Amino acid sequence: MNRTKTALGALGACAVMALGAALGGASTPAAEAAPAAADGMIAAMQRDLGLSEAEAVTRLHQESAALRIDPAAREAAGDDYGGSWFDPRRGTLVVGLTSEERSAAVERTGAETTLVEHTQAELNATKSVLDGYAARGAVPDGVASWHVDPRSGSVAVAVREGATGVAAFLDRAREAGPVTVTEIEGQPRTFAAGTVGGDPYYINGNTRCSIGFSVRGGFVTAGHCGGAGASVSGWDGSPMGSFAGSSFPGNDYAFVRIGNGWWTEPVVLGWGTVPDRLVRGSAEAPVGSSICRSGSTTHWHCGTVLAKNETVNYEQGAVYQMTKTSVCAEPGDSGGSFITGDQAQGVTSGGWGNCGSGGETWFQPVNEILDVYGLSLVTS
Repeated sequence: MNRTKTALGALGACAVMALGAALGGASTPAAEAAPAAADGMIAAMQRDLGLSEAEAVTRLHQESAALRIDPAAREAAGDDYGGSWFDPRRGTLVVGLTSEERSAAVERTGAETTLVEHTQAELNATKSVLDGYAARGAVPDGVASWHVDPRSGSVAVAVREGATGVAAFLDRAREAGPVTVTEIEGQPRTFAAGTVGGDPYYINGNTRCSIGFSVRGGFVTAGHCGGAGASVSGWDGSPMGSFAGSSFPGNDYAFVRIGNGWWTEPVVLGWGTVPDRLVRGSAEAPVGSSICRSGSTTHWHCGTVLAKNETVNYEQGAVYQMTKTSVCAEPGDSGGSFITGDQAQGVTSGGWGNCGSGGETWFQPVNEILDVYGLSLVTS
């Protein structure tokens, strides 16, 4: 994409926020997520999710409905709440309940219900034990991540294929509560990179990352991209601002305060694959929903939300409360945008694999970032 300096104001912020594939979080009033019916969005879902055009359109409408009813369904479930997720086969939100007592109340919200053995609170308690091991540095390298999986009624632990030295950790995990173990092909890594061309932002003149979402006064991105005070320049090398706050590991989020003629736009780049996306809010998509990512290396890709509140064991240390997706990403995508419909979801943190052979990617929910730094998402 050839860009001139005169286009920097609009495209600078536009590119900056759309550039990415990082973990992110921000909170704004949860607007109703309108299905995105643009031809480009449908085409991307057909390519990445294997859907027909009609199936993609239908799914967007179903996911929009699930997103809207999820808060009320959780409240109706009360202490029996065992988690919720979007089921693409049924086309609806499903809520796990540990008893049938509240089924009618939950189903009145529009969700379907299913009986599960453990409450979300019980599974969260098990996960907290594993998080404690990570905080003490007692997790072997071959253990990639873990999260509460309400669909299996367990804490799902992912280990690298062929990893050794993980048996003792898995035994301790099973003592803490219900645990299932799966294997993945690679070890999680962050997606920062050295200076390359494209639509990036640069940290201290060399490392390249991607912008997540515009907020009042700047943008949010991944914490591993730069520490507080690090200077930031735009895609054309001109000064943008600096990191006003950053946290990694433990978290993976940051706030970059901008100036020098740059301004913010409520836009995520579609990179010619889809029309640029307007951002209208940050209502959280349920597990099972489709989700798309924009980044400065691999541009626009889509997949599904696989898990929430996952702890990821990077080489630099554990990061908590991540959301896992089936979307691919590569170095330089860090910090970029995850979006469902017109609702901001998070900023890219890291993952395993690539966009040639596939893989999984994690993001930090945008609402957490907004809350931590007291920011407001820029919306259309």
